[in-house]
Amino acid sequence: MSLPLPFLIALQFLTIYPIRLKEHPSKEMTGRSLLYYPVVGLFLGALFVIIAWLFTQSPPSIIAALVLALWILLTGALHLDGLADSADALIGGFGNRERTLEIMKDPYCGPAAVVSLVLILLIKFTALEQLINTENWLVLALTPVLGRTILIILLQSTPYARPAGLGSALAKYSPRQECLIIIILTFASMLLLLGVTVFWIIIPVAAIFMILRTLMLSRIGGTTGDTAGAVVEITETIMLVTTALL
Repeated sequence: MSLPLPFLIALQFLTIYPIRLKEHPSKEMTGRSLLYYPVVGLFLGALFVIIAWLFTQSPPSIIAALVLALWILLTGALHLDGLADSADALIGGFGNRERTLEIMKDPYCGPAAVVSLVLILLIKFTALEQLINTENWLVLALTPVLGRTILIILLQSTPYARPAGLGSALAKYSPRQECLIIIILTFASMLLLLGVTVFWIIIPVAAIFMILRTLMLSRIGGTTGDTAGAVVEITETIMLVTTALL
């Protein structure tokens, strides 16, 4: 049985898994691929849990380092790149929209990018170590799911700043009603699996999301692929830290 084309598009975009499509996907199929982002997140989360479980006899710090390295490798550091570019642009753009967007396209990393990467990876590693120490495999599996579900929310609620940007087709051609269903199903599943812990996760995630969205709208008039990547990284980190502290 062949896998749905939108799922393959999502898997190709969000991971380094070698997917060869028979033809260039249409904008409509690219838009529909957004529906499968949480599924790709679950695929990633399951792999992280398997790796962590296979090395359960090792020190938690070693396992955390391996999981984090796999996390970066499998995603091709896609969202980390967005975080770095966003940090440089939002700080170095000095409130000028054109300058901010121009910096985002610059392949070089400035001090803000480097600091943001070091901090996010350090915090993620520390939180992962605690989760692994307590064998909280469920949160580890669901963190990438929430990170990619937040992308659906962002692209459905926020204008895209670059009409010809990489995510413009996702924002324009994604089916709104089906996206809403996927969002509801994802959060309902998390509530079922994690119970009231979900609320301790969602409250800070929602608060930071609104702050970041407001910042995007005021500085560049919407979101971009880079700012979307930054939102994913920050969302995942909040979920890991919140649950590690509980």
